[in-house]
Amino acid sequence: MGKFLISNNIRKLRFNHDEMTQQQLADKAGVTRQTIVALEQGKYSPSLELAFRIALVFNSPLEEVFFIENKEEFL
Repeated sequence: MGKFLISNNIRKLRFNHDEMTQQQLADKAGVTRQTIVALEQGKYSPSLELAFRIALVFNSPLEEVFFIENKEEFL
């Protein structure tokens, strides 16, 4: 079984939330701006706790923020 590729809609959600900056999201989620950059670029997968914190910032379900690419491969 391969490794899951976790993707996200963070950039789109930031834009749809009054064009929230990466720094504003980082401050609300309690991480650095560099962490948000790495998440948006797919270079970093968040911990479960961080994923929930980011979803809460956007008042969105976790599945709307993060999703698995090609999940059919794993079923």
